[in-house]
Amino acid sequence: MRPFSYLRAKSPAEAAALAAQVEGARFIAGGTNLLDLMKLDIETPTHLIDVNGLALDRIEATPEGGLKIGALVRNTDLAADARVRKDYALLSRALLAGASGQLRNRATTAGNLLQRTRCPYFYDTNQPCNKRVPGSGCSAIGGFSRPLGILGVSDACIATHPSDMAVAMRALDAQVETVRPDGTTRTIAIADFHRLPGNTPNIETALAVNELITAVTLPPPLGGTHIYQKVRDRASYAFALISVGAVIQRDGSGRVALGGVAHKPWRVEAAEAAMSKGAMAVSEQLLAGAKTTEQNAFKLTLVERTLASVIAQARVQA
Repeated sequence: MRPFSYLRAKSPAEAAALAAQVEGARFIAGGTNLLDLMKLDIETPTHLIDVNGLALDRIEATPEGGLKIGALVRNTDLAADARVRKDYALLSRALLAGASGQLRNRATTAGNLLQRTRCPYFYDTNQPCNKRVPGSGCSAIGGFSRPLGILGVSDACIATHPSDMAVAMRALDAQVETVRPDGTTRTIAIADFHRLPGNTPNIETALAVNELITAVTLPPPLGGTHIYQKVRDRASYAFALISVGAVIQRDGSGRVALGGVAHKPWRVEAAEAAMSKGAMAVSEQLLAGAKTTEQNAFKLTLVERTLASVIAQARVQA
């Protein structure tokens, strides 16, 4: 691990301002992803700004009837919150499908959204990777691609976003609140927060340099049946080959978002109009434009079958 300096911020605005003063600064909270990447020499920050003491660890009701989730709320606490379990069960179930209990005890809401891909070539510093070293090439294209992306991919990158929580947030239409180094704040729709790779897969989110996430807000509850189904190679502590997060109403209408297939949680709102017609009709639109390899083409069938299972479960539970 390379040497770095360390400082604790006293407020979100101060944290963002301090980050702007030192080139190569990074924010750290739970550190469940960043520290691993530092040990592997993939992330090399010169300065760490600890944001754990910023009172961003609360879950509060909003005037509109939704929830405001502080950026530092731990995944365990968020999944266990009575309001989340009752009104946003998709989010609770997605969180519990991720990582291990020990990691969920440390991982934060903001950190979960910002975690980096688990593409094996990203983690192998002996292999070219445009996400790690822009312009170096993508070893996954023509290499081992079984767990990698089939939607929104580019000639520069076919990595996937690993977060289960983000899939639920996308289905629930969450909003990400931030503060910038000049003290101004803004709100970013979760649909616009994660970027597709294009020619710059190293730029993963809509955040500006040194912009700090302060909260994620959820709109009023949707009702309906909430299901998160994750298909993986191991029964636990494994990332999704594909996952389906859905909220389905009694009349068969609903929302669906996919994980494990793209550089961001994948949702096509136009496809949801076909929910009452069944999984095949929805999948045709969800998977339109898919670009597969010989190794990951199975994901097309897996998405349709998993969605069919989710729809069937929703009918039974309803």
